[in-house]
Amino acid sequence: MEARILLPLLTESWQSWCSMASIYSVSQVNAYIRNLFVQDFALNRISVKGEVSNCKYHTSGHIYFTLKDGGGTLACVMFAGQRKGLAFQMREGQQVVVSGTVDVYERDGRYQLYAKEITLDGTGDLFRRFEKLRNELEEMGMFSAEYKQPIPKYAKTVGIVTAATGAAIRDIMNIAKRRNPYVQLVLYPALVQGESAKYSIVKGIQALDALKLDVLIVGRGGGSIEDLWAFNEEIVAKAIFNCQTPVISAVGHETDVTIADYVADMRAPTPSAAAELAVFDYYAFEGELEMYQRRLMRGIGRVAERKKFQLHQLELRMQMYHPGRRLNEKQQRLADLEDRMRALMERKAERSRHRLSLLSERLEGLSPVKRIAKGYGFVTDQDGRALDSVDRLKKGDTFRVQLADGRITGRAEEIVREDL
Repeated sequence: MEARILLPLLTESWQSWCSMASIYSVSQVNAYIRNLFVQDFALNRISVKGEVSNCKYHTSGHIYFTLKDGGGTLACVMFAGQRKGLAFQMREGQQVVVSGTVDVYERDGRYQLYAKEITLDGTGDLFRRFEKLRNELEEMGMFSAEYKQPIPKYAKTVGIVTAATGAAIRDIMNIAKRRNPYVQLVLYPALVQGESAKYSIVKGIQALDALKLDVLIVGRGGGSIEDLWAFNEEIVAKAIFNCQTPVISAVGHETDVTIADYVADMRAPTPSAAAELAVFDYYAFEGELEMYQRRLMRGIGRVAERKKFQLHQLELRMQMYHPGRRLNEKQQRLADLEDRMRALMERKAERSRHRLSLLSERLEGLSPVKRIAKGYGFVTDQDGRALDSVDRLKKGDTFRVQLADGRITGRAEEIVREDL
């Protein structure tokens, strides 16, 4: 009742004020329109059904998105304080029912739905098409890891399939220039939005693939699911799959996922990230080379020092085992052995001389000649054999007696045996 009474009063005030002035400020107009929204009971408690599009989770915790149907779109926001009533993660293509208040944001002069509650109400047409194609291509094996090609680490030529104007190509060019001024970028200016975009993207992939470049970047900047839909088309997915050149998919923002991301050899969350992956950092590479060069030189120096020490050790061993040195050593050893042999021979000769002297003295003591010289005689038979017993002679046998100064020959006339 109060709203119905207030509206005519405001209308009358506005008409009265309009009759007095014909020029108004923007703030005045926006404030008046906002008052109209505030007074409308239906807009204060409204539930709207539609498909989620262009959904963004802000770092502050707020959720900004658009509701759409076949006839139009409605901007929406759910502030962080209202998110406790949200029981799911919002994604592109979801069919939802949003309850809240439609109001005017005076600063921008635009109206939007301030959501207090959001519930799922099935899946939107585009999202259903996305899931259907994704499942079909997955069953065909187009997402399998064995078909993924490795991205070259040191690419010299990089092909880019994207719009000739826009943030994506500028970001890629700036990052490539910063990381490696020597890399060659080849752009195919393709349409990335609209009905003809899928054919343009396919032609770009095929044209750059024929140039035998090192790697391709296929993508565009962010947008709603409709803006990115060309990268969800089957012919684009097959063109990427059949491409002989490794492909990096870089479509939209980090939260955006397309069929092209699944088929590509590598997915980058943004075009800027794709440039980081495709273009190696030349200056960091140059620094690594210098580091490896220093490490190599230090290693070579250590090896050279070690080999020099080993050579010195081998020289000492060579000197130790030199033939002349060994010959001198053998000669010295031979001289030592000779001295030892001479000493041993002399000691043995001395012992032999001493023994001979003893034997000589003993022999001299037993010599019959010496005894004969003392008055004894040496008696032998006629054959010259010594007679040491009377039993060796018979009566009439001849014998000889050797004296000191001569010899006597006699005959045995009598033989007398004496028992001792």
